[in-house]
Amino acid sequence: MIFKRVGDGRPYPEHGLDARGWAALPPRQVRLDQLVTVKDTLQLAALLDEDSTFFGDLFAHVVLWRGEYYLEDGLHRALRAALHQRNVLHARVHDMDGSA
Repeated sequence: MIFKRVGDGRPYPEHGLDARGWAALPPRQVRLDQLVTVKDTLQLAALLDEDSTFFGDLFAHVVLWRGEYYLEDGLHRALRAALHQRNVLHARVHDMDGSA
């Protein structure tokens, strides 16, 4: 299994972070098998595009809420990591639990 669970939607409340807010968070490694996705579909072109970053952040966005790591943005990056047999992903983690 690549992810802990495949979800469909964000179970956590609105966090209010914009691009600038995410950019202020330092990237760190997160294990793929700890992640719960908030999307259950992927644009295949984004996965296969060698240079794709969706014109945004180079790092995935993860929300820590109630002890779970939710992959909010970067599903294509996570799947590419898995296809390259890596078990970690560099991500910016927003801690809504206040524990990290």
